[in-house]
Amino acid sequence: MEQKLKTDGLGLSNRNAINKEDRISDLPEALLLHILSSLPTEKAIATSVLSKRWRSLWKMMPKLKFDYKFHPLADMDAHVFSENVYRSLSLHKAPVLESLHLTFEGRTDCMDVGIWIATAFTRRVRKLVLVSVYHEEQIVILPSVLFSYNDTLEILKLKYAIDLEFPPRVCLKSLRKLYLYEVQFKDEESVSNFLCGCPSLEDLVVHRYSNADVENFTIVVPSLQRLTIKDLNQEGGNGDGGYVINAPALKYLDINGFKELEFFSIEEAPELVEAKISDVSDIANENILVSLTSAKRLSLHLSPLEIDGLNGKIFDQLVYLELRTHETEWWNLLSIMLDSSPKLQILKLTDLYLGVNHKFMDKKKWNPPKYVPECLLLHLETFVWIGYKWQREDEKEVATYILKNAKCLKKATFFSKFGNSEKLEEKRREMLNELASDSCHLVLESM
Repeated sequence: MEQKLKTDGLGLSNRNAINKEDRISDLPEALLLHILSSLPTEKAIATSVLSKRWRSLWKMMPKLKFDYKFHPLADMDAHVFSENVYRSLSLHKAPVLESLHLTFEGRTDCMDVGIWIATAFTRRVRKLVLVSVYHEEQIVILPSVLFSYNDTLEILKLKYAIDLEFPPRVCLKSLRKLYLYEVQFKDEESVSNFLCGCPSLEDLVVHRYSNADVENFTIVVPSLQRLTIKDLNQEGGNGDGGYVINAPALKYLDINGFKELEFFSIEEAPELVEAKISDVSDIANENILVSLTSAKRLSLHLSPLEIDGLNGKIFDQLVYLELRTHETEWWNLLSIMLDSSPKLQILKLTDLYLGVNHKFMDKKKWNPPKYVPECLLLHLETFVWIGYKWQREDEKEVATYILKNAKCLKKATFFSKFGNSEKLEEKRREMLNELASDSCHLVLESM
């Protein structure tokens, strides 16, 4: 009897386990495929041993993701990983391949990469991500013939050890989003041919070293709406080369890290809504501010800030402006922008260093605008200053001028370091007296 109870107990336990498994297996196939798609494909394939229901389920996954790091033998022989990817793609049977993500080594045979891409295009892939990890400085050259025509790919992301060479005949008819992270173009014609072959491109992200491949990086895309460029060369471009941007439909622009370039030219973008210009300095020939006059929101960090003016240009749509205050004579740009932005409603000043000591101690004094700007008299409602240095007379002058002349100001918020907490309230009261305003709510916050 005791043995029978034990047997029955084990049987009950097994039945519970089976029931639990069945509850998972009984989920709708769409939900199971969604769960599997969140796993690396190698792990999803491993579920095929669970039961007959799971044996071929992975073959219908809409998203596939392969990573050489999940193949121990791939460290010794790159062909092991290549063969596994090709075999899996051959067995895959989903009617549409929504996404294919491949992470491989730079030593991978270019023919293998070409076969993967060709297979993905045959399966009408919509999103393709290729990440080539550097291996002893080896680099993968993408077979350009594969990009001669495709009408299904919507998102393309290329990363790291990839070399791009494109002939004039490129057509990615449906491509809307393109991400290029530290890839290399053989020549300037390859850049032009590639971008010209993307007639539907709306979003372009480029992270590159300006001295790594082509000197002149030209972007001419009539359909482009969002553009992000980050130059990773911290030492600057040594005064050689630069960027040309011609995107008349542009709505969003983010430029970061342009230093010591020969030129930076942006054609006017009449539909521009927001622009962020960060860490830009020492460009011999540029037209940055003049090209941004259509923007409604601007964030500017330009150095050195010895800007003469805008040649009469007006930011007649600008309602939000953020300026960085840690560079020498930053107020020159502030005066110009206040004078040139008649509809400005929100002004934000930010010190990236967030400390009481400036990187540069300005010797020149701020000269306020000759006449009170229209935006202060009629429109400015919110003023925020992060990293305000109450010890500095120049910053007190700027703050006092804005509070005194902003007739429609509703709220002004200052974030500052007060040092010893015992003196916090004393310093707060001192600042309140110095910046007292009858027209707005004044807030002082400690950092």
